[in-house]
Amino acid sequence: MNKHNPILNIRVVLSHTTHPGNIGAAARAMKTMGLRQLYLVKPRHFPDAQADAMAAGADDVLRDAVVCTTLDEALHGVVFTVAMTARVRDISIEVKTPREAIPQLLQHAASHPVAMLFGTEMSGLTNEETSKAQLLVKIPTEPEFSSLNLAAAVQLLCYELKMAAQNDLQVTPEIQPASHEQLEGYFEHLERTLLEIGFFTTQNPARMMQRMRRLYARARLEPDEINILRGILNVATEYNARLRARYQEEMKNVPEH
Repeated sequence: MNKHNPILNIRVVLSHTTHPGNIGAAARAMKTMGLRQLYLVKPRHFPDAQADAMAAGADDVLRDAVVCTTLDEALHGVVFTVAMTARVRDISIEVKTPREAIPQLLQHAASHPVAMLFGTEMSGLTNEETSKAQLLVKIPTEPEFSSLNLAAAVQLLCYELKMAAQNDLQVTPEIQPASHEQLEGYFEHLERTLLEIGFFTTQNPARMMQRMRRLYARARLEPDEINILRGILNVATEYNARLRARYQEEMKNVPEH
């Protein structure tokens, strides 16, 4: 982690990239703007000679790239993630332009690792992947032709980061944000508890959890707040278990007809 240059705390995460040339071009785009941390989630081809050729001098960024098997692995330790999207999604989530979102990203990068998440070339990010982010970013394009090359999108975001950092738009965050794995642990605990107490009986669990993620993303939880919430879940689980045990005991005394 680098507290003097927030740019160095920013990861570019490419998920399920299909064309190795785009990985190389993205590495080149990053290096021109001072970014160094490239994370790849299950790329179809890497390492690859085409990636090396398209990197055009950013061989060190490719060499140091971290290849991950899951998105959670790529986001380990991250406290704030922005996910790129080119389409309107049916789940309510805060969407900003790059210029609106970058100061918020830099604010967290002043003292913690953060990430910019890009999806596969053909279909972008899945809803499950975007649910790992705290903010969506949509690049303004012509409505009739909104298709943007992956490396071009990376270049645009890296440029906005460089300009914002030079203008000193970032400030030290006032809170100690929870890490990605702390949040994911809480969401797993929350879903398990809601299942145990029967909350999902008439609900769509997957969709409901997506909405819960959006709610908490706006809250910007701190580690102590997560501990409080998980404590509440523990009490709810224990209380539910006592009620079940009492009911089962009472049913034993009900005469059979």
